[in-house]
Amino acid sequence: MAERGSSGSATGGSTSLSARARDAVLQRIVDRRYAQGARLVEREVAEELSMSRVPVREALRALVAEGLLELLPNSGVRVRRLERDDVEHLYEVWEPLAVQASRLAARAVVAGGDKGLPGLAALEASLRQAESAAAADEGTREVAAHTAFHEGVVELAGNPLLARTMEQLSWQLRLLFGLREEPAHMRAQHAEMYRHIAAGDAEAAAASTLLHVRDSRAVALRSLFGSE
Repeated sequence: MAERGSSGSATGGSTSLSARARDAVLQRIVDRRYAQGARLVEREVAEELSMSRVPVREALRALVAEGLLELLPNSGVRVRRLERDDVEHLYEVWEPLAVQASRLAARAVVAGGDKGLPGLAALEASLRQAESAAAADEGTREVAAHTAFHEGVVELAGNPLLARTMEQLSWQLRLLFGLREEPAHMRAQHAEMYRHIAAGDAEAAAASTLLHVRDSRAVALRSLFGSE
């Protein structure tokens, strides 16, 4: 309950609390604790997060602006339902960025030598975590591992502008990954991407990523809407 006592008299304190509230609400959307179409009541969310209503109100407004929540006609907000067009638009933007991230990551491995080893180790750890989660039938943990893999590729690419651009998509991708199926072949595709990146083969890494993203799109559309 300490967060209630933080007055936020300094602008930075208020901003920090609203950012924490935003991340907490986002995580609940991704984990599906807040289901698509669910109405969120500011007072109830504030109580759940043990925060005052001001940072929660700011967080909900921010998420409306980002398109993950939508305003209700009379009052309040609800979790926005993903429509087919939303998914199509997301993949249209993500595809070229993901392909370029893999290409740059492979080039970085060649250029950086041993400097790239920590990034490769992080990717390999994500692969192991995804396999472990799948074996234990822990869907949420598997989604987290898959997300970490893609974020790791972006980090290894070493392009700050690409990283900032991808950051804007990260929560929408996490939400989508959490809603769709996670077939075993998707994990195998990640492993193939890793092999090409680790080998420094930029064009093979790009090609395998293109295949993966397009397959991911087909899986998402089939899972959510029954057709590709």
